[in-house]
Amino acid sequence: MEQVNTPAAENASYDMSADPVDKELILRAGRGDTAAWQDLVTKYQTPVFRFAYLIMGETSAAEDVAQETFIRAFLKLNSFDVERPLRPWLLQIAKNLARNKRRSMGRYWAAIQRFLHYNQPDLISEPDFTQVDSELLWVAVRRLKPAAQEVVYLRYFMELSEAETAVTLDIPPGTVKSRLHRALKKLRQVIEESYPELKP
Repeated sequence: MEQVNTPAAENASYDMSADPVDKELILRAGRGDTAAWQDLVTKYQTPVFRFAYLIMGETSAAEDVAQETFIRAFLKLNSFDVERPLRPWLLQIAKNLARNKRRSMGRYWAAIQRFLHYNQPDLISEPDFTQVDSELLWVAVRRLKPAAQEVVYLRYFMELSEAETAVTLDIPPGTVKSRLHRALKKLRQVIEESYPELKP
């Protein structure tokens, strides 16, 4: 899933261009310059972590995903198209890793809860790993479906363009528009019903 030349990437490429500084660092890193790669990691580790946290909802799990993202990216660096921006590609890798890890964690917690229920009913199980954010707007966004959360976060919290969002989520740009429209409509409903203090 970490391939660069996805249909979404091809459809979105018309308004995307590589950062010249990133391009030079990528080329140097591909030749074995570890300092150049570290510069890229330093530049992008925060957005990668934040996006992983959006999906995972837990700090240590998001840190693991972020670390693995950069390992995967480095191993695939020579196949990366340096004419494209790096950030959407990194976020796409993080998205796939986080979704897979979340599914695994969900199965793990389900097994633990079954064990507690059938063997030690007096024990209190761990809190749901997705219920950790306290800021009101963030809570409202977290009430959306995962796909809606992702598109809202990428467009408005991380300020990606529609094209970059399409590459990150591996969907056509038109789907970004329609998904975002539905997500904002639902978010408005959530705010009106449960968080009226957020209304302008």
